[in-house]
Amino acid sequence: MKTSFSELMSRLPLHPFSVITFAICMFVLVADGVDAQLLGIVLPVIVEEFNTTRTAFGLATGATLVGFGLGSWSGGWLADRIGRRWSLALSVIVFSLGTVAASTSDSVTSMAIWRLISGIGFGAAYSIAIALAGEWLPDRWRSVGVTTISVGTPAGGLIAAELAPGLLADHGWGGTFVIFGVVTLILCLVLEIPVMRDSPPFLLAHGRKAEAQAALRKITKEDVDLAPERHASDTAAGSVGVFDRTNLRMNIGVSITFTSVALVAYGILTWTTAMLTATGFTLEQAASAVSAAGLTSIFASVVVGLLIRQFGSRIVVLVISITLFLSLLALGWKVETLSDVPTPGEITTVVWLVGLSAAIFSAGVASNYAIMTHGYPVSCRSAGIGFGIFMARIGAVASTTFGGYLLDLGEGSIVPFFTVLCISAVLVSTAAFVVDKHVPPAKAAAAG
Repeated sequence: MKTSFSELMSRLPLHPFSVITFAICMFVLVADGVDAQLLGIVLPVIVEEFNTTRTAFGLATGATLVGFGLGSWSGGWLADRIGRRWSLALSVIVFSLGTVAASTSDSVTSMAIWRLISGIGFGAAYSIAIALAGEWLPDRWRSVGVTTISVGTPAGGLIAAELAPGLLADHGWGGTFVIFGVVTLILCLVLEIPVMRDSPPFLLAHGRKAEAQAALRKITKEDVDLAPERHASDTAAGSVGVFDRTNLRMNIGVSITFTSVALVAYGILTWTTAMLTATGFTLEQAASAVSAAGLTSIFASVVVGLLIRQFGSRIVVLVISITLFLSLLALGWKVETLSDVPTPGEITTVVWLVGLSAAIFSAGVASNYAIMTHGYPVSCRSAGIGFGIFMARIGAVASTTFGGYLLDLGEGSIVPFFTVLCISAVLVSTAAFVVDKHVPPAKAAAAG
């Protein structure tokens, strides 16, 4: 009797190969985060050496975001056609060598070109790693695994922040780029290419049954006749693409929700330091708020996977939208009413509110990955995740580009800035009402 890979995995204990695959994908995203955040950390030194301004250098920092969006979609599309394993390896090569090549930059323009190329690799690696890790995990662990792996990039940013200053002092910014790029390339390819395999569902969907059966032996020695995965998007005509009509509600819901939550996330992460220093915070005090946001983001991204597993993604997204709106409302009110010289109590409250808001919007970001991994069929899963990330980049670019304008528009007031963020928080709820292929609660999935 034929059995699908998901049905087989539901009967087996979590296998070490699944855990190893998850760990390598996580490592790739940590390396991705290290290289992606590197420019921001060494930026003051490069700006001084290039004899330019931070405003002018925005071309280079923005190029990374643009490349990330393009890479997530195009890399996902490629992975759905030639396979996750080799596409992931290619994306690692692109962003590693792009980071090394950036060390040769002698102008804002050349740096922007190399960061655009690196960004394509960053985005491709992100969408492919999430899809690959999700396909090797059983349904009962998929949401937890996917939301957990999404913290790889911010974790990489923390590692870069810890190591880069010392390397910068010893080797200069160019040498720091080379070291990070080469180490990333060697470690990722030594781990990724020899160990990783495309999942049996992907191989079956592409008519590669013998390879699917061989991959299956990574987790069981049973003689199992694999059947193709069945998905809510499947039609009589067979597999579908991202923009098939069966994915219409999925695409609309994810687009609006992911764009909105990314706008909030990048608005807070990009402009908090500038906003708080303009209201009487010292640079160190403002930086402590951003640090709190980074730590709470990692914690929340892991926890939300457990919540989705227990309650399903629909209710979790709705709660995220409501609590994000309330936290932003509280943060905006507190910053707007600060004393001319903020008191220690006011500073502590603002730091906690920034950390709380970051925890909630990070949970929102991670929830989108869980929804997309579950909702898109294996035939277009990488491209679907890439499409969602691309839409999120629109929110990120809009926030980083126009956040300063909204702060200036208030002429000392942060009301315009937080009005836009609060509206975006409400729009995060779109997926709860529009998406028709949510991750079910654990009890409903077991009953099904």
